Amino acid sequence: RTNLASFILQMQTLGLGDVDDFPFPDPPDTRLINDGYRLLHELNALDEKNELTKTGERVARLPLDPRMARMILAAERTGCLAEMLAIASFLSVQDPRERPLDRAGSADEKHKLFADERSDFMSVVKLWNWFDEAIKHKKSNRLLQNQLAEHFLSPRRMREWRDVHGQLATQTAEMGLRLNEKPAGYDALHQALLTGLLGNIGFKSDDVKARKPGEGNYQGARGLRF
Repeated sequence: RTNLASFILQMQTLGLGDVDDFPFPDPPDTRLINDGYRLLHELNALDEKNELTKTGERVARLPLDPRMARMILAAERTGCLAEMLAIASFLSVQDPRERPLDRAGSADEKHKLFADERSDFMSVVKLWNWFDEAIKHKKSNRLLQNQLAEHFLSPRRMREWRDVHGQLATQTAEMGLRLNEKPAGYDALHQALLTGLLGNIGFKSDDVKARKPGEGNYQGARGLRF
């Protein structure tokens, strides 16, 4: 049930050979193995012979889903590594934003402070920057916790987010990746995100003749229509 792309990547890194030939007591489903290989090819982590590429070696060094690791590598090139570390660590923990049923309206109102109508990813960056400033200016842990509670943010999950962020920041620094000095814009951030989400891209087509009844008007990867 795990992401087999990450599993295959680690097997390649450890020199354990082909997944198909490994003597598992309970072998993973062939379809899931193929999906894992397909994703790693999509990320340029494996070559045509299913051997690790230079990119694949670097992806394997990051303790993340390969898609997110690939985004981080691209983020340095597009100048948005600082923002991407916030996003990758956010996606690795449970969402810290709370919305109790009896106070949903109040929670929505407070969360608007971090909202960005263009992109949920930009909203995450806004929330991280707000939290970072709150920590820098905190007068006590109790006051910080009260501030988080006032904005319907879980102190425990925010702390987990910061811990994972710190681990990723340390790992990327050890790999020689450099943080951007200026805040990144929408375009740079989303170009880096798309390197890990190629299978999610769709091309809009209004050509009704090319579609079968019931099909959508977007052409996706690998011949998919939606």
